[in-house]
Amino acid sequence: MSSEAAASGDDAHCSSAPGGSGNASAQDGAHASPEVGGRYAKYVLVVLLIVYVFNFIDRQIISILAEEIKADLGISDADIGFLYGTAFAVFYAVFGIPLGKLADTWSRKSLISLGLGFWSLMTALSGTARNFTTLATYRFGVGVGEASATPAAFSMLSDYFAPKVRATVLSIYSSGVYIGAGVGLFLGAAVVDAWESLYPEAASAPFGLQGWQAAFLAVGLPGLLVALWVWTLREPVRGLSEALRVAPDPHPFRETLSSLYAVLPPFTLFNLASLGGRRAVASNLLLAAAVALAALAANLLFTNPVQWIALGIGVYAAASWIQGLKLREPAVFTLMFRSRTFIFISIGFPCLSFVTYGAGFWSPPYLLRMHDVGLAEAGAMLGLGAAIGGWMGVTLGGVLADRLRPRLPTARLWLGVAAALLSTPFAFLFLLTDSVWIAYGCSFLFSMLSPIWVGGAASTVNDLMLPKMRATASAFYILMITFIGLALGPFMIGQFSDLFSAAGLSDGLALQRAMMLGLTMFAFGILFLCLAMRHLRADEAARNAQAQAPAQNHNTMPKGD
Repeated sequence: MSSEAAASGDDAHCSSAPGGSGNASAQDGAHASPEVGGRYAKYVLVVLLIVYVFNFIDRQIISILAEEIKADLGISDADIGFLYGTAFAVFYAVFGIPLGKLADTWSRKSLISLGLGFWSLMTALSGTARNFTTLATYRFGVGVGEASATPAAFSMLSDYFAPKVRATVLSIYSSGVYIGAGVGLFLGAAVVDAWESLYPEAASAPFGLQGWQAAFLAVGLPGLLVALWVWTLREPVRGLSEALRVAPDPHPFRETLSSLYAVLPPFTLFNLASLGGRRAVASNLLLAAAVALAALAANLLFTNPVQWIALGIGVYAAASWIQGLKLREPAVFTLMFRSRTFIFISIGFPCLSFVTYGAGFWSPPYLLRMHDVGLAEAGAMLGLGAAIGGWMGVTLGGVLADRLRPRLPTARLWLGVAAALLSTPFAFLFLLTDSVWIAYGCSFLFSMLSPIWVGGAASTVNDLMLPKMRATASAFYILMITFIGLALGPFMIGQFSDLFSAAGLSDGLALQRAMMLGLTMFAFGILFLCLAMRHLRADEAARNAQAQAPAQNHNTMPKGD
């Protein structure tokens, strides 16, 4: 493997160098870098896992608080789906691109620390919201802050651990999704229950806070302390795990600012004008018109202007970034978007996440409506099931992905197919059973089986890229997960729930039908993953060829299949 100078937009030189010595050390200030996979690497994995747990506590807690927020603010299922999904997702996805670029050029541990501090503050401030608009604004802030974490963490861990255990390591990190989601459900319910026991009347509570507001404060403030802990981590040498030496980027913030201009309207037009002139601007304006028409059509079908305007802006920003990337960094563009495997998995896995995000968010409200259980019980049982089941599924899935891959190169993609097929029966039984205890059991099994693809998916994205492109590619992959899974999953299920309710069904039955309809997205996920399997070997070969290419040839990299 060799240089990525052209791909990163600077004149840095990379070469094979066991241990990543020389200029690599200067890059990150790591004078005595820890060994690959050693004790310190495992310590970093634990700390980053805790960061991801906080990431999803702050994100998922709104699920168990949904009924309380709806009642207090007087909003609909679609509105609460917007607050959880789109309000967070658009800012998370759009800012993930420049922050992913910053993770490729700057100190990753510092970026994660600052981001954690910011999103924790925004979560705590959510507890002061008194109306829909204010709460949505703070959710925007949570999205921006959380965008800093995962691309940088994927990149750090890929340097701290060897490729042969990458899926296992990224699965352990990714299990924070389910641990955090489960802890968020439990803590949210427990805080609301305790608060309302102490202060039955909101007027008598400190500052007149409702239980759901106290829950946001309770989970947001501790994150500020964890941010200080992350700051103490040691930055790994970039390329360490693959015996590469990567020179530092002399202008990391300049590159990040360019990426920000590439995604933030109207700066996108100025960025494209400087890169490709009038033709690029004209193409971008046509793109903007197409996105606007698509958003208008969506709003005619599912009337919710805020949802479609926000999502349309996010899609336009992402498409503008891709257009600029092709002109500014053709080597990175080629390795990402001429790889059919990368494109197909960037659609297929997000289709799976549409179901898991949607089901994960709406399961607590569904139980409260259909089984008449208490908030504390639902939070404890669903939270425990999600935390334990999700952790088991993600971790075991990563281990399986690494162990099966030497014998079956497409094993990591087959795990996505298996996740959809194995978890679907338990999702239907969860929705159809009259027994709340069977529902709890099905929720646990769904939480265990549905995410077995997560580590293998992240590992495949990283394996298809060169080291100094990984955070950027991970940011795009996460963008797709966020748009398809998070922005559309919870909202569309909430939208259909509102439509079924308007047609005369009870709130519980309306939500049941909407969640069953959402499960059909698994079929699309399976289709795109099967398409990706056809091209995986050729695209991995194209990546390996680029890794061996001389630095000066990177801008004329051959197409992948």
